[in-house]
Amino acid sequence: MSTDVEQQQRPESAGDEDDDRPALSARALEALREFLSEQSAAQSFAGGEAEEEEEEEEVRLVAEDWRLSQFWYDRVTAETLAEEIRRICDSDPSSPSSVACIACPTLYVYLKKLNPDISANLLEYDKRFEQYGDDFVYYDYNQPEELPAVLKHACNIIVVDPPYLSKECLEKVAQTVSFLARPQGPFLLLLTGN
Repeated sequence: MSTDVEQQQRPESAGDEDDDRPALSARALEALREFLSEQSAAQSFAGGEAEEEEEEEEVRLVAEDWRLSQFWYDRVTAETLAEEIRRICDSDPSSPSSVACIACPTLYVYLKKLNPDISANLLEYDKRFEQYGDDFVYYDYNQPEELPAVLKHACNIIVVDPPYLSKECLEKVAQTVSFLARPQGPFLLLLTGN
């Protein structure tokens, strides 16, 4: 027996064979529309159809891959973080800064755009970021210390946006932070989203 609401949402022509047809909730349908719209915008940008004005203000990355738990920062957030890192770097000019951006490619890109002289590495699982050359370091949190030896105890600023907030992931990322951190007391920024 269907309710009045179900009958109102079902097209008049639908027969009994459609009664078991799966349907998305209004909220899920809106999320799907938003996702498809973002994908379409990303494809348009890749095709060179982006407005110049937007290109100057925002940095575009490869498309987010939600299967890898990727969610990019908006421009304001990325610029604010990049400015904070610059401020930390400037606070001790006697010691050159080295920044590790763990699983936060948006921050890395804005940091290099706004402060190209800051030494920074992007530690990221997604190999599409190899486009950043020697600054890219392949990183799998499941192997927290499988990193180039040159990075051991080399970073005085470490920014982490763990892909997952599970205990296991956070413990392994903490091992990575210990591997990277300079013994003289590094700055650690842990970003966890909303």
